[in-house]
Amino acid sequence: MRDTALQERRNRQILADIVRTYIETGEPVSSRVISMRFEESLSTATIRNVMADLEDAGLLYQPHTSAGRVPTAAAYRFFAQEIASQATLSIEDREWIGRELAAGNNPVEITERAGHILAEVSNGLGIIVSPPLSKTVLEHTRMWLLPDGRVVVVLISPGGATRDKVLRPLRPFTQTELDETAEFLNRHYSGWTLEAIRSDLLLRLAGERERYEVIAKRALVLCDPAVLGDDPSRLLYVEGAAQMAAATEFADQAQLRELLAAIEEKHRLIAVLNACIETPEPVHVQIGVKEISQAGDKLALISAPYMSHDQAQGSLGVLGPTRMHYERAINAVAYVAQLFSEALNKT
Repeated sequence: MRDTALQERRNRQILADIVRTYIETGEPVSSRVISMRFEESLSTATIRNVMADLEDAGLLYQPHTSAGRVPTAAAYRFFAQEIASQATLSIEDREWIGRELAAGNNPVEITERAGHILAEVSNGLGIIVSPPLSKTVLEHTRMWLLPDGRVVVVLISPGGATRDKVLRPLRPFTQTELDETAEFLNRHYSGWTLEAIRSDLLLRLAGERERYEVIAKRALVLCDPAVLGDDPSRLLYVEGAAQMAAATEFADQAQLRELLAAIEEKHRLIAVLNACIETPEPVHVQIGVKEISQAGDKLALISAPYMSHDQAQGSLGVLGPTRMHYERAINAVAYVAQLFSEALNKT
């Protein structure tokens, strides 16, 4: 039924105009309003008939008998995929985004600026997810022995981003052993991810015994992503929670509290954004994000992966009300991902 309703170009254009108008006004859309916007001369009666067909197809609903129509999640999905994805970013937005990111002097500043841009274009959350530890590219590592036997492992990625962890290994290490292990990793595995390093070390140990066997075993213990673990507070940067709280879609305070609590937990956002890296689309659009919260059916997620040294690293995007300016947000997310990748590669 839905496909039938959208077969005609006229119906698709009317639906797109309804979605655009509702995004702009937040008010149910009448046939009279659409007739004034429509490029062809159509009577309000004809538009009403089309709107009734779109409602039967589950693309619109009428909150009150005398009211106009409001888009459903399916209508937003159609609009995002068929209409907004064909739009281009305005010259003003391109220049603004370029200026903002170019002013960042290090990975932390660049991330903060990207989050601010994404929050502003969506009136929701701007989110940047760092790569999970297993996907972190290693440029250099350092290790220090603490007086109580614990070991500090510092992983330095291209661009100078660092991850550090204090471990209590099952057996004691000397500082000399730690220096040898770090030197081995830096010499053989610079530019590799921890996941790839672990796989290669296991292959080395399963094959011929070699002079690096002892050091390889130490490296497996000290650079195991499962042992080092991921700290959600280090993985996720979020900006714009106040804007989300002000959205009319979340007038229900109980739903808003649940949503904000889910955002604070961070791991749900990380899981959703990381899953988007695996999708084939350069920009992934999800209407309804139940994985985050029961209020997720009122949310839209637009995300894209970013690259570092030719490898997909993390993801960034916007999470906002379904009544979002999709044309601007989709293109802004794609452009921020591109410039964010370039900026990280230069730092």
